[in-house]
Amino acid sequence: MKVFLQSIFGQLILTPFIFWRGYQAIPAKKSWRIPYLLFFAIELLIFLTGFFFHRILPDDVFIFILYYCNTWYIASLYITMAILFLELLRFTNRLYPWFPTFVTHHWKRTKATCFVVISLGTVLLMAHAYGRVMHPVVTHVYMTVPKTIEGRDSLRIVMMSDLHIGEMIGKKMVQKYVAMSNAQHPDLVVLVGDIMDYESRFAEQAKIEEDLQQLEAPLGTYIVNGNHEYRANRHAKRRWLEKTGAILLVDSVVMPDSTFYLVGRDDYIQKKRKPLRTLMKDLDSSKPSIVLDHQPWSFAETAMNGADIGLYGHTHYGQIWPYPLLMKLIYENPYGYSRKGNSQFYVSSGIGIAGPPYRVGTVSELVVLHISITK
Repeated sequence: MKVFLQSIFGQLILTPFIFWRGYQAIPAKKSWRIPYLLFFAIELLIFLTGFFFHRILPDDVFIFILYYCNTWYIASLYITMAILFLELLRFTNRLYPWFPTFVTHHWKRTKATCFVVISLGTVLLMAHAYGRVMHPVVTHVYMTVPKTIEGRDSLRIVMMSDLHIGEMIGKKMVQKYVAMSNAQHPDLVVLVGDIMDYESRFAEQAKIEEDLQQLEAPLGTYIVNGNHEYRANRHAKRRWLEKTGAILLVDSVVMPDSTFYLVGRDDYIQKKRKPLRTLMKDLDSSKPSIVLDHQPWSFAETAMNGADIGLYGHTHYGQIWPYPLLMKLIYENPYGYSRKGNSQFYVSSGIGIAGPPYRVGTVSELVVLHISITK
C-alpha cells in the first residue's frame, strides 16, 4: 500500500493537469483523441485496481501494476515540469512579445509539436533513467589512514548499500551485484543497510540468500541494519539476513583479522542503539577503525570518538532529480567523500532503488574503497 502513496499525489494533482493541457494541445481529431483518452482511462483503471486490491492480487500482477503506475508517476513529474516551463514562456511573451511570427501564426501546429517533443523526450529520459538502475557503476574511492600496522599496509573493501530486495530488485539484479563485487577481488564486503525493502517474502521465495552466499572476500561479508530492516516483518528479515552467510553487526565490534576494527551500528531509527563511545571505548586507537552506519547523521560523533572511516548509505542522493537538491539541505553530506577532523566519510547513493526503478541525476553504484594504511 505504501508504494502507492506517491502515486496518489500524481493521480490527484499531476495527472488531471497533464490530461487537460495535453487535450488542448493535440489536434481535434478522433485518431488523436481516442488513443489519448484510452491511455488515461487505462492508467487510472490499473492504478485503482492496484490501490484497492493489492492485498489479494498475485505477486506477478501486482509487480506489473507497480512498474506501470510508478513509471507514469515519474514521467508525470517531468511532463509537468516541461508544461510549467512552457507556461512561463507564454507568460513572458504576454508581457514582452518575443515569440517568432511563425509560432504565433501557427499556434495549433506549435502546440501539437510541443506535445510530441515532450512525449518523446519523456520516453527517452525514462529509458535512460531505467538504464541507470539496471547497469550500476563501479565507483573507486581512495583513502589514506595515517597509521602503521604490522602485517597490513592496504585494504580493499566493496561497499554496497540500499539493495532494497523486494518487488523491484529481485534475484537477477542481486546476482549482478554479486558478480560485480567478486570482479573487484575485495578483502571484505560490507552491506550498509536497507538490504531488504518492505517485505521479506520476495527474497525468501526466490532464495536470494543463496546468491549473497556467493560473495567472495577472504575477510568475510558484514551487514548492518537500515531503517527498512525495521519495517513490516522485521523478525523474519533478521532470520533471513542470518542465512546469507554474512555477519550481522548490531551495535557490535569485530576484528576481521588482527589489524583493524569494524564497528557496526544499529540503525538510527532504533532509539535505544548504543552510543558510539560505548562501542569504541576499549578499542586500540593505534589500529584503524571503520564505522558502518546506515543513516549519515553522525559525522561529528564519529569524528569525536576517533574513528578513521565512516561508511553510510540511506539517502540514494535523492534518486530522482530535483530531490538531490533537497538532500543537500537535509544532510551535511548526502553523497560522496568528505572528512571532519581526522575522520573520513563516504556516503553511497546506493546500488538499488526505493520505489520506482529509475534514477535521474544520480547513479546506482557499487563502491570500491582503496584504503592505504601508512604514515
